[in-house]
Amino acid sequence: MGLIETFIGHISPKIVLALVPGLFLAWLLNTLIIKPAWQEIKLARLPGARAPRMSTKLPFGLDFLWTSVRASMKYKNLDFWRESFKKVGSNTFEARLFGRNIIFTIDHENIKAILATQFHDYGKGETFHNEWKDFLGDSIFTTDGTLWHSSRQLIRPQFIKDRVSDLHVFERHMQILFRAIANGGPLHGEDQPVDLGAGNGRPVDISDLFFRYTLDASTEFLLGKDVKSLSTPVQDFAEAFGEVQRVQSLIARAGPLNRLVSRKTFWEGMRVINSFIDTIIDRALQLSDEELATKSKNDVGYTFLHALAGYTRDRTVLHDQLIAVLLAGRDTTACTLSWTIYELARHPECLAKLRAEILSVVGPDRCPTYEDLKSMKYLQNVMNETLRLYPVVPFNVRLALKDTTLPRGGGPTGLEPVKVLKNTPIAYSTICMQRRPDLYPPVGPNFPPVEVFSPDRWFHWQPKPWQYIPFNGGPRICIGQQFALTEMAYVLTRLFQRYERVESLMGPIDGGNPKLRAEVVLQPGDGVKVAFWQANRAQGEK
Repeated sequence: MGLIETFIGHISPKIVLALVPGLFLAWLLNTLIIKPAWQEIKLARLPGARAPRMSTKLPFGLDFLWTSVRASMKYKNLDFWRESFKKVGSNTFEARLFGRNIIFTIDHENIKAILATQFHDYGKGETFHNEWKDFLGDSIFTTDGTLWHSSRQLIRPQFIKDRVSDLHVFERHMQILFRAIANGGPLHGEDQPVDLGAGNGRPVDISDLFFRYTLDASTEFLLGKDVKSLSTPVQDFAEAFGEVQRVQSLIARAGPLNRLVSRKTFWEGMRVINSFIDTIIDRALQLSDEELATKSKNDVGYTFLHALAGYTRDRTVLHDQLIAVLLAGRDTTACTLSWTIYELARHPECLAKLRAEILSVVGPDRCPTYEDLKSMKYLQNVMNETLRLYPVVPFNVRLALKDTTLPRGGGPTGLEPVKVLKNTPIAYSTICMQRRPDLYPPVGPNFPPVEVFSPDRWFHWQPKPWQYIPFNGGPRICIGQQFALTEMAYVLTRLFQRYERVESLMGPIDGGNPKLRAEVVLQPGDGVKVAFWQANRAQGEK
């Protein structure tokens, strides 16, 4: 028996209890004094200057951390970030939390460096990977270096124009969406009879229906089998997917305290998700290489999963990439569509312009082509303006993979490069940056205040590089960006071929101040309650 085993064998409970306070004090000493002191010594040797420091009142920065988590739980992240930057008086600052420096920035030059010009200096990092691994595994969203590059190369071919421009998968689910809108909510079975004309003015949470629609369309596109959430009021997979994201968001934001977050519903949700995904993977892996090649050539029933299975038979790789792309394919589109209807319902003049363009290009009945969607400028403006105010991922983080700098934010003037020690997290916010008034022209006849929804501003103005990045940028720019934009454009076109008016019912709920629910993606915290009105010609359809 070795020395360590012998020692452990003679430890009594009393000795363990006696050691605990000493070990805690040693950890406390290292966290509060030794580690920060060593970091300060190393920082002093780096080129550049320090960013302004956020002062905290409690040890470990617990007051700042608690305020951050509380803001997240109350959907007040934007307010928290704005107040923090205002308090410091800078677009970049640092805070020490649990003995660790974290840098916060809404400076587009710094974000550009993180995502592009200094791409190899920053990445997801091991901490992020560990926090998200149970949900997204070793997928494109959680890895760096070779693993990330391999994931991207594996996924990229599935989002080429030929695949993105195939709109048939959207149309079938649009017909079910129309019936669900008229029904005032999800159908009770695909065969439920619905009088489309009787749905005029019926209240509906369109955000809930959009999340169901995009889940059905995404699971059919990716897996060849949709979960039919539009025709199933309580859908286990959809419920599990939402709950796992909610808990995952708390885990990510709790930082060193994430072990205190209950994971009971997380694991229950993952069991439901894994059961569904693994069943689909089993079917794909039963196909031979020849059968997969035949499906590819015929394109009949050929899916994203079949394409992946043609490259690898590794179940873990297939599982991780499918969940990651399903998350992106479902949530980015559903969130942006939800915010678009939220704003169009409050701005009937914008909806009138959008509908006039749609009818002039595709008429009231014809399904639009990919070229139709790209040709409608006002439609593109509507989507751009929605993404300007409500970027899909409003808050994000990268880790310094080596000692490096950020372009500016340091020193008395804030114009010097910022020292960044290896393993320093850099938290950045696209929603805060894209709402900074100083990055825009002065308010005038052609340029309303930055907080105002105005698609027309895009006829007179274009954002400067890196001041508008709703899909991130650089090598890690969203690989499914064109797929999401195409699906959103298709849904909006088909909606407003049929409906001429949308009435907002959100006034009594949020008073015009929408609740920004920023978990993994930015979605309306109170849903989007509206009523649709069909054009007269469509009334009476069954």
